Amino acid sequence: MANRAVQIGLAEALALGIAALILGSAAMVGLRAEDWAFKPADWAALRFTVLQAALSAGVSVLLAVPVARALFRRRFAGRGLLIRLMAAPFVLPVVVAVLGIVTVFGRAGPVNALLTALGLPAISIFGLQGVVLANVFFNLPLATRMLLHGWQAIPAERFRLAASLGMPPASQFRHLEAPMLRAQMPAIALVIFLICLASFAIALTLGGGPRASTIELAIYQALHFDFDLGRAALLAFVQFLLCSAVTLAASRLTLPEGFGAGLGRSADLPAPAGWRRWADGAMLAVVVLFLAMPVLAVILKGLPGMAKLPPGLAQSALNSVWVAAVSALISGVAALTLVLAQARRPRAWLELSAMLPLAASSLVLGVGLFLMLRPFVAPQTLALPVTMLVNATLTLPYLYRLLLPEARQLHSDYDRLASSLGLQGAARLRYLTLPRLARPLGYGAGLAAALSMGDLGVIALFADDGGATLPLFVQRLIGAYRMSQAAAAALILVALSYALFWAFDRIGQHYAKA
Repeated sequence: MANRAVQIGLAEALALGIAALILGSAAMVGLRAEDWAFKPADWAALRFTVLQAALSAGVSVLLAVPVARALFRRRFAGRGLLIRLMAAPFVLPVVVAVLGIVTVFGRAGPVNALLTALGLPAISIFGLQGVVLANVFFNLPLATRMLLHGWQAIPAERFRLAASLGMPPASQFRHLEAPMLRAQMPAIALVIFLICLASFAIALTLGGGPRASTIELAIYQALHFDFDLGRAALLAFVQFLLCSAVTLAASRLTLPEGFGAGLGRSADLPAPAGWRRWADGAMLAVVVLFLAMPVLAVILKGLPGMAKLPPGLAQSALNSVWVAAVSALISGVAALTLVLAQARRPRAWLELSAMLPLAASSLVLGVGLFLMLRPFVAPQTLALPVTMLVNATLTLPYLYRLLLPEARQLHSDYDRLASSLGLQGAARLRYLTLPRLARPLGYGAGLAAALSMGDLGVIALFADDGGATLPLFVQRLIGAYRMSQAAAAALILVALSYALFWAFDRIGQHYAKA
């Protein structure tokens, strides 16, 4: 019983600490704001932030509908691999993807070369169109996977009944698929809108200027170049309020009931032939090309530069691996502590604390911590520890949601048996909890490590030349137009990101089988 009380106490203390970090950072930036009057440039940054997020979310969800539908009703070689690869852009470092997008869609890229050959005007990758394009690159696969799950949730018996009644594809879509889309699309759009509100690295590289500056980019410029702490604090507080409002709206947007329970049979149904088959194939081909070209461009551009890597890369890579590994461990331990306590005794406030980091971005937390630390110590000296803490906090909600269903099932199935056997404390954790939760814990920690490895947020505020991580190192090379060296460094960043993801996932799978 004593161990049980200690575990619950630890979870409660952790939840309170997370809430204190998020709300304390928000309060700090709110109190530090000296002038609450928005300047014209601030209003422009707010409008651009909302506009680019809305456009990105809308385009991503609308394009995902035909892609997810094609994946649902078509069966072809490599379909399973394609669906699994849809998760790759989510863990791909943002600065790497941006470099690939610039290489493909930039002034000297193959897309503009093709347009010029056809006598069409060239496109610019910088500004609103570039930010939206990069956001769609990251979020189109996410929207596709979420909509595909919605299609797969429709019982196969409904489609078989519709086919037996002779309903044409258009009628099936109207009566079976359209209701699912009306239920799923608003929630998915809000999630992507929230993600795009905090796309600092994309705005830093492809935005800029008075007409293409987001709130986070304005925070960075106010703190890094102007050292205007009051304006940075005001903008950070506005960013927190905006993300909080969207998070609250997304949490309250409950989806209606689906089509009821089916028999769990496979939905391998005859797909429409004719022009619909060609349309599905063309849509999948275009999306695969869109997602693969930037990655291939980075590989082709970076391989020649591997022979002459820039100085300082090794230290930046070591910093990134150290930050990512520690962040993943902190996030994993915190998520495990919270889900075990929540599975034992559900409490709304504890779950709210675990999900609260969704309302904050790395720049908001970074500015708050910068203001807290500045009177006592030079913030640059704590660049890496602060980055670890912020990355662990921001990835916590993903691990929490990933582990919570498994933890609840574990408690339901084994709690009485473990209690009757006197299995408590460290023994219960070693012999029951970790083996049962090792697989999702390893996957979640790998995801957290990959996201932390590619993060270009708070480190941009704190780091000097010696404390730079690899994403910041790549971004500085891009800013200096050393594109070949940037591509080579980006290749190393991708390899390290996926190596960490694979290592944590592999450890989880191995321990689950032990």
